[in-house]
Amino acid sequence: MHPLRISTLAILLLLAVPWSRCRADESPAGRLAAYRAELDAFRSTFGGARDLPDVRFFLFGMGQRAKFIYRDGKLLDARTGAVVREWPIASDTIVAPDYEVALQTASGASVVIREDEQAVWIEEGGQRTAIEGTRRPVRLPAFARKKFPRVLRVLHQELLVNVTPAGPVPNFFVYLKPWYRDGAMMALAFKETENLDTIRDWIANLRQPYDRNNAGETEADNLGEALLLISLAGDKTHPLVAKILAELPRYEVSGDGGKYIKGRSDFADRPAYQTKWLKYGLRALGLPDPYSVPPIKDSYSALFWMDYKDSYQPGSDADNRGAYPYLGWACDHFHGSKKSPIGNRDYPLTWEQNASQANYDGLKFLDPIYVQQKLSAPHTWHAAEVFLYTLSLEAD
Repeated sequence: MHPLRISTLAILLLLAVPWSRCRADESPAGRLAAYRAELDAFRSTFGGARDLPDVRFFLFGMGQRAKFIYRDGKLLDARTGAVVREWPIASDTIVAPDYEVALQTASGASVVIREDEQAVWIEEGGQRTAIEGTRRPVRLPAFARKKFPRVLRVLHQELLVNVTPAGPVPNFFVYLKPWYRDGAMMALAFKETENLDTIRDWIANLRQPYDRNNAGETEADNLGEALLLISLAGDKTHPLVAKILAELPRYEVSGDGGKYIKGRSDFADRPAYQTKWLKYGLRALGLPDPYSVPPIKDSYSALFWMDYKDSYQPGSDADNRGAYPYLGWACDHFHGSKKSPIGNRDYPLTWEQNASQANYDGLKFLDPIYVQQKLSAPHTWHAAEVFLYTLSLEAD
């Protein structure tokens, strides 16, 4: 055979090898080094790093699987703190983008805890066993053709690990109920990765126009977010659609630019933001849309980067990059800027701090420092904003 043909065939065969096979040929330390190099490049491209607590851990249980914490040779039930498995270790290596922890025990044995599309597995003594409660399918793209593929895999994990039987939550340690806003952003990410099945039942069972999670308030942006969620897993015959349409007159305002809605979101009027969400949801379901985004300064307007960019009125953007970094990331996505940080740790990369409705005592099984700092990590609105912005970038 001609040498060129041999070379071409070899390349084609190499390209056909799945990502999981490629990574299995590399040591955990080597894969971790490659991830850290990509993290450095990511932070240089965007807004650097924010210090997170010096706590090494990894969460297992993506989608509707049981949730576990790995830390210091122990695998803990994330809900109760009970020890599920424990090993006396000489060393461990957490390779977050491969959803893996590789252990060397004190006796010299190797143990690997790894999550894949089928389950969470423990590989030990030549045996591979799925952990009870984890045999639920998820889709785990490698993002091989994207810029920062390893970072994307970790962000995707931070989203999926916060899907619970109650629905998609901002952080399962501190929030028991889903929020429509965070859930809608998660759903946009899951649409891209074919993981809407993980939240389809939650969407199908939605019955209230509002989540009422912010001190019981009826937040007007919830109406559009709920419509968008329904469009991703159903149609306009969903029983909640009629209830949402019946709510709209209470928020309607007529101005120079036409009719729009105005209500409360995060304890303030955000008419441009709320109307954008409503229009987006109505269009997604093919429903009539008599509304126009008002030509009003709205600090949340730039948080909605999915459409209607020509309706933005320059003003003071709510671009917090400290306690609520999802705000800064959303504004960056809207403006095409790169000013926002991720965490300084290998994992997790995202967070929220000092949120008024979060129960930070729920983090006690992770580490008391998270309770003391009122810091939840990872956080899904943050992870969704970083994921969707990064996914939109062209690879070099």
